[in-house]
Amino acid sequence: MSTLTKDVKNVSIIFTVTIILVIGVFSYSIYKVSGDIKEDYTNKMSLMNKNFIDNLNIVKQDLGDVISGLKTNLTLKMDLVENDLSNFRQQNKKELSTLNSLIEQIEEQSDIKLNELKDEVSNIQVKSADFSSIVEVVLDSVVSVGTDKGLGSGAIIDEEGFIVTNHHVVLGANMIRVLTYDNKLYDAQLIGYEPNSDIAVLKINAGGLRKLKFDDSDDVKVGERTIALGSPAGLSFTVTEGIVSAVKREGPNGLNIYIQTDVPINPGNSGGPLVNTGGNIIGINNYKIGGFEGLGFAIESNTAKEISEQIIEQYKNP
Repeated sequence: MSTLTKDVKNVSIIFTVTIILVIGVFSYSIYKVSGDIKEDYTNKMSLMNKNFIDNLNIVKQDLGDVISGLKTNLTLKMDLVENDLSNFRQQNKKELSTLNSLIEQIEEQSDIKLNELKDEVSNIQVKSADFSSIVEVVLDSVVSVGTDKGLGSGAIIDEEGFIVTNHHVVLGANMIRVLTYDNKLYDAQLIGYEPNSDIAVLKINAGGLRKLKFDDSDDVKVGERTIALGSPAGLSFTVTEGIVSAVKREGPNGLNIYIQTDVPINPGNSGGPLVNTGGNIIGINNYKIGGFEGLGFAIESNTAKEISEQIIEQYKNP
């Protein structure tokens, strides 16, 4: 082998080795740079991810604070609205209660004024010699009492059907019937009596009855105008007029419980009411002195009321 050939061969080997070394160095450099880039990218991505998560957490916290604030404000506003609504309801209820009370007062005052007006009209008519306004009201509470022994009268004193009359009207009767002003006939029960004062109380089963009130007979004045209602001689619901002649007269029973009146009292009037200009009972017609005109006597209302109330109480609570 020639020296030239050997030199060429050596040069080729050196060139080849050099190329390999260059490629190796270049590859290493590329690998090194690639690794640095990858590491740097990874670090940057990790940092970005951390920053994103941190920012996201901050946003979540801020959003939570905002939502919490909105919720708190909404709750406060709802509480205020509920409180205002509750106050409104209470105020409205109070105003309605006040309005109802006012309406009731107006109605009550209207009833009072109307009754006062009726009383004034009645008094005016009575003072002008016209008893018609009283008679129209009172007759609804007057009854005719019929028995197998005779006839008499009575006055309804309670809406439950209690009627005051004279004991002698029903004495010894086996059957008692009551005729009201609206022409209705009822069987009546004798629930009690006090023979010395000649007071008896009957009971009928009827509804829609109008009662008469007792007035204080201690306030009755001599000369006071009065009317008697009853069924004299079987003439039902007859009205007679007169004045009070005397009070506290002594009767055949020795009791000073009689009002003397010149109102005609005839058989059948017994047990009926003696009524004043106010339309209230001041006495229960009882008897007259025969042979004399204008000498009639009625049991004073205070006595009749006390005895009849005792009888009714004993009947209700035996």
